[in-house]
Formats: sequence, C-alpha cells, structure tokens
Amino acid sequence: MTVAEAGVVGPAPSPRPAKVIVVGSANQDYIVRVPAPPGPGETVLATSLLKQPGGKGANQAVAAARLGGDVTLVASVGDDDDGALLIRQLRSEGVDTADVEIISRGRTGLGLVSVDDSGENSITVVPGTNFALTTDRVRRTIGRVADETGAATMIAQAEVLPEIFTAAIRAAEASGARVIFNLAPFQPVADDLLAACDPLVLNEAEASGLLGRPVGGAAQAARAVDELRGRARSVVVTVGAEGACWADAWSSGHAPAEKGVNTVDTTGAGDAFVGAVAVELARGATLEEAVTVGVRAGTFAITSPGAQSSYAGREDLGLERGPVDRPTRVLHPCGAPG
Repeated sequence: MTVAEAGVVGPAPSPRPAKVIVVGSANQDYIVRVPAPPGPGETVLATSLLKQPGGKGANQAVAAARLGGDVTLVASVGDDDDGALLIRQLRSEGVDTADVEIISRGRTGLGLVSVDDSGENSITVVPGTNFALTTDRVRRTIGRVADETGAATMIAQAEVLPEIFTAAIRAAEASGARVIFNLAPFQPVADDLLAACDPLVLNEAEASGLLGRPVGGAAQAARAVDELRGRARSVVVTVGAEGACWADAWSSGHAPAEKGVNTVDTTGAGDAFVGAVAVELARGATLEEAVTVGVRAGTFAITSPGAQSSYAGREDLGLERGPVDRPTRVLHPCGAPG
C-alpha cells in the first residue's frame, strides 16, 4: 500500500526545474549527546535526546528539496507512529511521497545516533521496513518518472538491500536517468554497477573499502578519485573538514571546505552533500560546480544539531534560484564524451 493508496493527503510539491528520484531508506533517528563515546563495558550518561526524521534516502530527498529539487522518494515505512511522522515531515518539505510504501504491521527503520562533544557521531541502523522495499516498485517508479520528465537524476545509497540499489541503478541507466550512487555503508558492488555511476560518491572509509587500502585526507582522496574514475563515469570522495575531491573523464580537482566552522553535529552532513550535488547536476552544473555547492551544504549542516533540520535552502548558501542554462552533455554508450 502506498501513501496515495492509503489516502494520505497534503499539499502537492511546488513545480521545480530539477527532477530528482531518491531510492533509499527512511528512519526515525534517536540522537543522544554524550561527552565522549563509551568504551567497552562502560556506561556514560547522555546530556540530551533528540528525536528527528532520518535515514539516508529521506535525508538526501529533503536536502535536495530544500535546494530547489523536484523530488520523488521511493522508500518503505511501517504503519506505525514513526512512519506517519516521517511521511508528514517529507510532505512538509515538498517531497513527493506517493511512492513511499506503507508496510502493514511493519516497524519503521530506526537510527540510533550518538554524538560526542567534538560533534563526531556513531550510528547504528535498525533497518525495519527499509528491507521491505521491492525491486518492482523501484523499477516502475524510476521508469515512470523518467518517462514523464524526459530526464531525471536518480540517487541511490546502500542503506537498503543490495537487490534494491542494483535495480535502481539498472533501471535509471535503462531510462536515461543520471545515476548518483552513494556507497554508504560500504559493501562490495559489481563493476558494471560502478561503471554506470556519474558520480560515485564515497567518504574516506568507503573509498578505503573499495580500494582495499587506507584513504585519509585530501591528498590521498585525490589519488583515490584518479584511480577510481577508470571504474565509474565520475567519482567524488568527501574528506570532512578538508572538503571533497572529484574526477570525471575530463578533469579532476579539490573543493575545499570553509575553515574555522564551529562543528556542532556531523549527523547527516554527507547526505546534505549528496542532495546538493544531485540538484546542481540536475540543473545543468558541472561536476566541479556541483561538488563546490555540496561542500558548502555539508558545512552548513554541521553547524546545528540533527540531520534534516540542519539542511540549507538556496538563500542560506547564497545561491540563485533560477535554472542553470547549459548545453546537455552527451555520452556515448561507453561513457566517453560525445
């Protein structure tokens, strides 16, 4: 049963120029603040508890919508209070939830987040109904939306079952949609899926897992994207306070982050980055331009607590609101520039 089938109503999202399809998870986050992470066998007292909508899919959908994307989310939630809250929150952000499936007697996914005084976090996810999402729904939605719009950008992450992000990538490629794949959390992925990614987005730990060697800091990330661009159409590796490194078939570079920012909570900053990159690419920006905006969006997100509540709008980042007018880049089937 989808939200539309269940009769959940609300304001329709406003027309926007950049169509983005997000296939991924939706969780209710429980965020506890602690002075320092507990060691083995240690108990610590939290200073606060914050309950907020989360999940990598929902986070990236909200981040994209805040920056002007016309966003459709493909996900699953339970028929519980958490699921209803997530749907209301997504709709209030302008995200199209008609393809969010409500699983009867299902338990909505949970994110258990611990944030220490440095702003760093550790997260445990209880997948719940995120693992009830079906490949049929994913293929059908991507095909329909891409056909209706004539062009779309699709974001997938690895916080769902492997068959789901596999179906999403293959359906997007078959429909002519641009594929953005955030390989988080890391798991092995077939080479033919990586080859469709434009870009493949990784953090240092995920790049380390894919390359089989440590990747830390901007210098190593620059080497990593140079190596990985032979396996994907384009690659981005985020490096926290150092920004992000990127590479495509034409060029490569480093987008530094603003220095001296007060880090309050890094929860969801990577999702803010991915959502911003997707919107800018869908609007016609180059990868360099999109990554630069993504770094700014991620930096903005770490200055306040929580994930979705910390995300920027275009005005927050000093961005213009009109569509970017650029010629469409044409790719030959092998991925070389046309």
